[in-house]
Amino acid sequence: MILLQISAGQGPLECCQAVGHALKHIEKECAESKVNLEPMEMVTTSHRHCYKSVLLKLGASPRAATANEREAKTLAQRWSGTMLWVCESQLRPKHKRKNWFFSGSVFEIDEPAFGREVSFKTCRASGAGGQHVNTTDSAVQAIHNETGISVRVENERSQHANKRRALALLYQKLDELRTESRSVSEKARWQQHTALERGNPTRLFRGIKFIEVRG
Repeated sequence: MILLQISAGQGPLECCQAVGHALKHIEKECAESKVNLEPMEMVTTSHRHCYKSVLLKLGASPRAATANEREAKTLAQRWSGTMLWVCESQLRPKHKRKNWFFSGSVFEIDEPAFGREVSFKTCRASGAGGQHVNTTDSAVQAIHNETGISVRVENERSQHANKRRALALLYQKLDELRTESRSVSEKARWQQHTALERGNPTRLFRGIKFIEVRG
């Protein structure tokens, strides 16, 4: 399983807008490359098409035998690292700042191996006011055996689909925990590395139309 997370970090709303633009580009690239794209988690803001972060699963399209995991991985890796969108703010007129940073991270999950570290519980999905949305136990709770960290997913009608989504979200949660648990010195080095990356973005986009500047 290949996961791609695009994040605005702690940046302002314009950085969240950049994530929204990036998402549209990724959707277009996946369609052109016949790579299957499945949104796993979308952290929204109060503004339309502005996201604090998006977590996407990329893989071979079931309708295109030529598309494979390697192609999906290559596409995802193009969105890895710190990126810059240079544009006058459309949300705050006359704001002086024009540089909006966002970042991408790629995760590869060995599903069978990671799955052995996880326990699953199934339960009936419910809607608003306690109303059951279906009569089957389609909701899934995934629990990481070592840490006890868990996630619950009931977005999909299929238990299998909810299980795969739960695995992805649990993996992301564990990765965040590993990042947070770094020692003080490691955090300092990481922050310095991030600051350096901000001065040398892997990709540069300009203008309202979010056009990539190459070379």
